[in-house]
Amino acid sequence: MANISTIYKLSFLAFTYFIQVYGTSCPVLECWFVQEKPGRGGGFPAAMIQEKSLLYINTDPESEQTKSQQGPSADISHDRVYYITDPAAILCSSSLHPPEGSVHKPQCEINPFMPQPSTVQWAVPLTDSAHSPIYLQADWYSAALQGLDGQLALSSVMRAPTATKEPTVVLSVSSRTPLVRSRLGEPVVLDCGFWAETSSPLSGSGFTVEWRYQFRGDGRLVLAYDGKTDRFAETKEKGAGLDFTALHETGNASLILQEAEVRHTGTYICTVYLPYLLAQVAVELEIVEPPSLSIFPSPLPLSVPGQVVKVQCEASGFFPLSLEFYWELTGPDGKVRPLGQGSVTGHRQGPDNTYSQTTRLELDSAKLDLGRGGEVTCVAVHPGGTRRARVTLNVIGVNGPSIEDSMAMVAVALGLYGLIKIVSWTFSSGSDDTNSQEKKVK
Repeated sequence: MANISTIYKLSFLAFTYFIQVYGTSCPVLECWFVQEKPGRGGGFPAAMIQEKSLLYINTDPESEQTKSQQGPSADISHDRVYYITDPAAILCSSSLHPPEGSVHKPQCEINPFMPQPSTVQWAVPLTDSAHSPIYLQADWYSAALQGLDGQLALSSVMRAPTATKEPTVVLSVSSRTPLVRSRLGEPVVLDCGFWAETSSPLSGSGFTVEWRYQFRGDGRLVLAYDGKTDRFAETKEKGAGLDFTALHETGNASLILQEAEVRHTGTYICTVYLPYLLAQVAVELEIVEPPSLSIFPSPLPLSVPGQVVKVQCEASGFFPLSLEFYWELTGPDGKVRPLGQGSVTGHRQGPDNTYSQTTRLELDSAKLDLGRGGEVTCVAVHPGGTRRARVTLNVIGVNGPSIEDSMAMVAVALGLYGLIKIVSWTFSSGSDDTNSQEKKVK
């Protein structure tokens, strides 16, 4: 037992040492430093300078361990090496640090940043004073990052003492789901969270959250909340809100849509304002609704060789527009044969902005070699999923009667026999009644 206790103690000491030595740092981020080229003017678009850079991330401002790591490679200037302190450790996310030797890399861009008062009306109260604090007199940077496989979108604003290349993250806005897919009618949560450095004099003056929508050049304000005055900006958007408890307690600024509609498809930009600072991330919302299929006539009428049977399949209530049709025939032996696309009509858009489309197929046994028929299937392939509708086709009189044909002919024969018996019985009864009446008269 004493040996076991000693092993646990040694393990605990080793774990503590590991945390102290390695737990405060993260892998190095490769990034692009981008800024406008000076000296360009006269109304021409600004030329950009793009340089490779390295970001050494540390979560503990007192640690020197990050600075002792290996220096930059030969193609990276020492002026583009930054030692960043991120107390929230968001820059340490695994989606920003692929396995060693991985071909895929996260996207990263760092830019110079200029703090300034906001001009949007819901963020103006954050900077009522016309005097900028001395705290702003420093080197400021903003960084935008996209994690691997769409797992993270991150925007950070950082402050560094002048000419030190040692910035500290002051504000971070992130989304764990930069791409969201939803079906119609479902509630949707567009993830957005923010973190502010509590030791910064800017973090105690309130915040503002803004959500904007953009799609194909169209934009609108969805929601704006001033956390300093606890007020909403007036908008025409219905069914959109925030979780206020989570917003004030944990910085959860996620947008909640009560019911997904086609009109919600597009890009949503989550912006968080602090006095003189802002950071934002974009979240893409895709509404994907698969079609409902109906096939008619159903059931199909009995067919004989040479007869043409027309069948129609309608896909309705789907979004987006992308849709492909094709037909199949599954014979009595279980083999599946393609029947082609059929004749496809143009799409129609309904009041709810979903689409409908129809395909028509002529089942000509002389051209398609339908045999005795089988199960005819309409297949609609859509980004929301593949849908199928089936109907049975019976072709009688092919190469001698099959069991099904024989049963059908027997059923027809029995029906005709019964009809003849009924007619015969009716006439016979009428004749007997006439004879009886004539005998009574005599």
